[in-house]
Amino acid sequence: MTEFRLSTLDAQQAAAVRRNVPMGELTTAFDTGFTEVMRAVAEQGATVTGPPFGYYHSMPGETVDVSIGFPVSTVVRAGDVQPFELPGGEAVVGTHVGPYDDLERTYGELMTWVKLEGLTLAEGMWEQYVSDPAAEPDPATWKTLIVWPLA
Repeated sequence: MTEFRLSTLDAQQAAAVRRNVPMGELTTAFDTGFTEVMRAVAEQGATVTGPPFGYYHSMPGETVDVSIGFPVSTVVRAGDVQPFELPGGEAVVGTHVGPYDDLERTYGELMTWVKLEGLTLAEGMWEQYVSDPAAEPDPATWKTLIVWPLA
């Protein structure tokens, strides 16, 4: 079971591409989105300051509205890559350990915890992909930080 906590977060400047894609195409959207953002960051001489993220603007259905990017040191703008801000404020934070396919279980645990704590979640939330699957080939060890601001 994942442990959750309340945290006060500072806003983070980021660079991202925003996509509205069918759920079945999400992995491809992340792969191309991360590549596009990293290219723009390098071309503009910016620095990545944190792990990659997927910011979900609303609850996914058949499609998902997601901003895909990285926290960065300075404003980055090139083509579809736009400045973005991961919001600050009070948020529920937990670390999922395991493959991405198991994230749904962790979200179920998060919803139970939030209900027991009497909290209300905001509309948007994000995942930060702490582990690099290329460097850590065992999905059982992957770490994904789940951050869900309070309303």
